[in-house]
Amino acid sequence: MKRNLVKSAAPAGLSLHIGLNAVDPKHYGGWHGDLVACEFDANDMAAIARASGIKATTLLTKAATRARILAALRNAAKRLKAGDLFFLSYSGHGGQIPDVSGDEADKQDETWCLFDGQLIDDELYLELSKFAKGVRILVLSDSCHSGTVARAAPPPSATAGRSKAMPAAITGRTYRENREFYDDLQRAAAKTAGKAIDPDAALARIAVSNRLSAVVKDFGPAVVLISGCQDNQTSSDGDHNGAFTERLLQVWNQGAFKGNHAQFHARIVAGMPPSQTPNLFTLGKAAAFLRQAPFKV
Repeated sequence: MKRNLVKSAAPAGLSLHIGLNAVDPKHYGGWHGDLVACEFDANDMAAIARASGIKATTLLTKAATRARILAALRNAAKRLKAGDLFFLSYSGHGGQIPDVSGDEADKQDETWCLFDGQLIDDELYLELSKFAKGVRILVLSDSCHSGTVARAAPPPSATAGRSKAMPAAITGRTYRENREFYDDLQRAAAKTAGKAIDPDAALARIAVSNRLSAVVKDFGPAVVLISGCQDNQTSSDGDHNGAFTERLLQVWNQGAFKGNHAQFHARIVAGMPPSQTPNLFTLGKAAAFLRQAPFKV
């Protein structure tokens, strides 16, 4: 007698690649935020995704708006199931706004500087939390997310070249001119997510704490985040790629790299100057994902 065997669907892969060589000065207090290599970074990450069998979407500069990026994240969250892969990359400026929803009066929320406004880490954490349990998410961020950098200019020993940190004067001006907008975003995210969330965890800029551990227990997807630098450093733009992305591409070597995410990060760090040390962070039950090869569907 024949039995009908139902084959489980093979894992699927989706990716989103964001690269901004400029921002809209109408939102950023007259600042254009000109960079050179961020669109190259996004296109190169998309090429890796496609070569790995991942369906890639690229949003560059003027197309990299808050609405389009949030829509792309939500679409991926709806489509992917346990075992699937979502690859998210960002190349552009990092910024900060004062935190109005946290416990400390002087706390800052880190941001990605999108074309028409900043994406707050509260929001990114919330969007990542909407992915199904068991979805694997790899985030590569060639940007700055540093409170130290935002409050003061980088020391002379900082990475040479164009910094991807939003200047402190622009950070303050952008927030002052759009204060109600950003405060409302933070309050809405906090109300939706609940008090347990530590939003800064979304961009891996804080140490593991008891509060974060409580969040991770209820965090469904497995997330590996590799970012361009440590808290007290800056990420550097280049002529063809950002410094972090350039080194990543060297290590990847068009797929010749053999190893897991942890080894991938270690190899990238080994080739970077002491002034820019990429950071590795995980969210959720990511131990098994960390041991897998990068970009593997």
